[in-house]
Amino acid sequence: MFPQIETKRLLLTEIHAVDALEILNIFSNKSVIEYYDLEQFSEVSKAEKLIELFRARYTAKLGIRWAIRLKNESTLIGTCGFNSWSDSMKNAVIGYELNASYWSNGYAQEAVEAALDFAFSGSLPCGPIHRVQADTVVGNLRSEQLLLRLGFKEEGLRRESGYWKGAFHNLKCFGLLDGELTKT
Repeated sequence: MFPQIETKRLLLTEIHAVDALEILNIFSNKSVIEYYDLEQFSEVSKAEKLIELFRARYTAKLGIRWAIRLKNESTLIGTCGFNSWSDSMKNAVIGYELNASYWSNGYAQEAVEAALDFAFSGSLPCGPIHRVQADTVVGNLRSEQLLLRLGFKEEGLRRESGYWKGAFHNLKCFGLLDGELTKT
């Protein structure tokens, strides 16, 4: 059964095919995907494929992606989760995005904090996690600030380690160990 997480204002739930239009709305916004290894979505089929990818990764026990929903409305406002994990190495890589209409309200921080707490508690299908990594493209200050508020430490710069949209990208690596999560 797909795990659900509840916070003060949010529900983190499974993403379903009926969420495709909301996913399209998020990933068709240039501001949201500015730092992503994705082209701007222009058709619902791309959103459907992304939802299927999230489902397949969870079914294969390779990762998990939750829908971030407003608790009172069930509106999907973003996604967050672990793009990958290693049960043998006890680590995971986190990712997240939020509909730009909901930026600056603390929703991303609330969702990511809940996902991290869930992972460190040993509730993921891969078992307990000791370390979570997050990578940001240099210049993605909103994401960097969110990670630092949650207790992540900047660990270094990986020069030109990403290539998408016809260009190389420097990535900042952030890490968070079990016990370091700063809860709000």
